[in-house]
Amino acid sequence: MLTEPRQPRVSIVAPCYNEVDGLLAFHGRVAAAARSVCADDYEIVLVDDGSRDGTWSVIAELGARDPQVVGVKLARNHGHQLAATAGLALARGQRVMLIDADLQDPPELLAPMMRVMDEGAEVVYGLRTRRDGETFVKKATAAAFYRLLGRLSGTPIPRDTGDFRLMSRRVVDILTAMPERQRFIRGMVSWIGGNQVPFPYERQARHAGTTHYPLRKMIAFALDAITSFSTTPLRLASWLGVAAAGLGVLLLAYTVWRWASGDTVAGWSSIMAVVALFGAVQLIVLGILGEYVGRLYQEVKARPLYLIDTVLAGRSAHIVPAGFSRLSPETRRDLWDRIQESPDLVTPSAGAIVQ
Repeated sequence: MLTEPRQPRVSIVAPCYNEVDGLLAFHGRVAAAARSVCADDYEIVLVDDGSRDGTWSVIAELGARDPQVVGVKLARNHGHQLAATAGLALARGQRVMLIDADLQDPPELLAPMMRVMDEGAEVVYGLRTRRDGETFVKKATAAAFYRLLGRLSGTPIPRDTGDFRLMSRRVVDILTAMPERQRFIRGMVSWIGGNQVPFPYERQARHAGTTHYPLRKMIAFALDAITSFSTTPLRLASWLGVAAAGLGVLLLAYTVWRWASGDTVAGWSSIMAVVALFGAVQLIVLGILGEYVGRLYQEVKARPLYLIDTVLAGRSAHIVPAGFSRLSPETRRDLWDRIQESPDLVTPSAGAIVQ
């Protein structure tokens, strides 16, 4: 007979990608912060997002010596947002903290954030008042992005925030029930609404390693955010088309007037300039439409959001179904509890532990 599944007081979820140099330090600080709040009534969910270094070996080592650690190995690199989603889907805590493993966000803020939630908040999100270890260009582009997104989006999304936050069970269940693939978690949490309270803090420099968000990924992330929370670019494309059509009508009227006056419209350069202008407008409009159509294509295929290779919990290796991400939060939680509690539902993968 199955025992009643344990629901920790808090889960700490951390996506990890090539974090072998700082993961032990991260675990030490997170575990100490969690113990100071709720003794041993917590879990740390470490999600290996297809790392190419020894991150998974470190996670396996931590899981072997710390029963509070749950290690999640994704089948490949899915990206930060989907790795975080996978960790949130497996987290069982009454409250869930989402934090990066690079120690830029101090785990020691768990205690004061828990106190804010005790006062009635459903989400306590980190508000960056300072960003150490980041270049001027990154700070400037981030500030510009959040202000642009604020103007374009119909959902109020706080400025100068990241994914570092503490969420209630209700908010996590709603968040993981959202099926969209191009995820912008901080915006999705804002969309949920409820009592969301900012927690000002100073963001620190990375403990080890280098950033995994180069300019290319930052641009792609910004496009995902804008297209997920705003249709304004589509309206902009429409207005560009109207403006171009209006300009074309004026040029046509001018040409007819010159012809009626007996003058010849001279100048191939001016004609080519106009053709280039209209061509550029058309390409811009097609590009904007393409961004939305491409994302629609990805959603229509309805592939699983992520594929989990192995989960280490309770010093055992488990396999979860390929369609795990498609299940409802309640069904996922029930299945995960049964997988851990019933030997008949466990498929060991011992070789994956050390790979």
